[in-house]
Amino acid sequence: MMRAIVWAIAACCGGLAAVAAAQTYPTKPIRVIVPFPPAGAADLLTRTIGQKLGESWGKQLIVDNRPGAGGNLGLELAAKAPPDGYTAVMAAVTTNAIGMSTYTKLGYNLEKDLAPVTLVGNVPHILVSHPTLPVKNVKELIALGKSRPGDIVFASQGNGTLSHLEQEMLKQMGGFTALHVPYKGSAPGITDLISGNVQLFFDSIPSALPHVNSGRIRALGVASSKRSPALPDIPAIGESLKGFEADSWFGIMMPAGTPRDIIVKLDSEVQKALATQEVRERLLAVGGFVQAGGPEQLAERIRADIAKWGKVARAANVRIE
Repeated sequence: MMRAIVWAIAACCGGLAAVAAAQTYPTKPIRVIVPFPPAGAADLLTRTIGQKLGESWGKQLIVDNRPGAGGNLGLELAAKAPPDGYTAVMAAVTTNAIGMSTYTKLGYNLEKDLAPVTLVGNVPHILVSHPTLPVKNVKELIALGKSRPGDIVFASQGNGTLSHLEQEMLKQMGGFTALHVPYKGSAPGITDLISGNVQLFFDSIPSALPHVNSGRIRALGVASSKRSPALPDIPAIGESLKGFEADSWFGIMMPAGTPRDIIVKLDSEVQKALATQEVRERLLAVGGFVQAGGPEQLAERIRADIAKWGKVARAANVRIE
């Protein structure tokens, strides 16, 4: 009886301590790990949101860029950090769905080691081609691919990246074959596309759009089911290939065991930041848009995309040691 009372008191005190911690949170800067290089969509999103949270809380968000292993290095660092609310990671479809489906070994367990906090945005890729490729839209590309099996050459941002799996999904759904040439990131891929060494590339909008506007490459479609608000004149691939959707979403996660009250508070503050015109305009400038949602919405999105991209990866036999 006495032991039960002691446990009850301890549990009550622990709960009160967690509530008190959440009420005063944060009391020091928060480190947000970005598992990608600086100047990309994930980095921009983190810094934009961090600026708004800094203004609201008076505490700085420290952006810690940790690229490597397809983004998995950054997630592993976050997974092993203390669950005290002062380490977070800007996760993405590449790390949280595709990585789970393509890497044979990971230094963390996504489900057990990390806790979802909130969805923040979507920055879809764009399919671009060299002007000499005789197609102007996805329907023409599929027809050409079927008439010239294996002749067309796709670039990607690397093996097992979203850029890679997008082309595999397009080939599977379109019923054609093509060659794949992986690069180490966007810059070398877009350079070789402009030079004509490859013919097609699923690339980020900020990287590709200036070359589309200059006429050096051609935009065939946005890798989504609907058009991007930033590029209303460029059709979505899903318009001509029903069911094609490759949203490049981003969301915030924290180490598992982080107090629920802290997760709820951070989610609430991020939602306020996403609702501001400034954040929406900065996302629009890079071809993205706000995609808000709390812990449950992010968890469901991860589960759905693991199943979706796992199917694509298995069909294409994409495995990374």
